[in-house]
Amino acid sequence: MKTVTILSGGAAQGLVRGLGDAFKAQTGLGIDGEFGAVGIMADKLRARTLADLVILTQALLAKLAEEKLVVPFSITDVGRVETALAVRSRDPKVMVKTQGDLREVLRSADAIYVPDTKASTAGQHFAKVLDQLGIAYEVASRLKIFPNGATAMRELAASPAARPIGCTQATEIIATDGIELSGALPPGCELLTMYTAGVTASAAHPKEAAALIALLTDADHKDLRQRAGFTG
Repeated sequence: MKTVTILSGGAAQGLVRGLGDAFKAQTGLGIDGEFGAVGIMADKLRARTLADLVILTQALLAKLAEEKLVVPFSITDVGRVETALAVRSRDPKVMVKTQGDLREVLRSADAIYVPDTKASTAGQHFAKVLDQLGIAYEVASRLKIFPNGATAMRELAASPAARPIGCTQATEIIATDGIELSGALPPGCELLTMYTAGVTASAAHPKEAAALIALLTDADHKDLRQRAGFTG
C-alpha cells in the first residue's frame, strides 16, 4: 500500500494515529513515518530524509520554510500542547500549584523520566526548569533521559522505582498506557507549544499530504484533537 510519509514531533503521534482510517478512506493511502524529538526530525529533513509532510513546532516550521524545505503556503497550525507531569496509573497524582510544590515533588522522586534535554521541546524546557528551581545538580543522578517523550513515558509506566515521575508533552502522556496525566507545570514554569504542519518541498505525494493536514486541522476533528491533548 502506498503511504504518505511524515516526520513529526512525538506530540502529534496519537492524533495522527487517530486519523489513519479517515485518511485511508479519503485517499486510499496509509500513513508512515517517524515521530521523535523535533530537533532531530528537522535535522532528518535537512539531511534529505524522504518525507511528504512535517509536524513540528511553529518556530521550526518557519525556519524550514526559510531554508526552502517546506512549502510556505501549506503551513497550518494544528494546536497547542502543554508540557505536563505524569505518574504511573497505580500511583497517586501529584498536586503542583506553585514552583515550590514542583521543587518538592521533584526532590522526593527517586526517578525522573524525560525526553532528550537537548533536541526535544519538553526536554529542553524541563532542563531550564530544573535550573530555575535551583535543583539541577541535586536531581541529576535521578534523571532518566530517553530519545523522545513517547519512549520516556513507556519507561515510566514500567519503572521499578518507588516514587517515579515524568515530564513531557501532554499528548504523549495521554497516548501511553500505564501512566496518567498529573497536571501542567505551575505558573512561571509552564510551557504551551504550538505545533504546525507543512508539506515538504520534496513531497512525493503533495496533494495527499495537504489532505492529511486538512484532516489534522479541520473543525470536524476538534474533539479528537482535544482528546489527544491539543488545545485551540
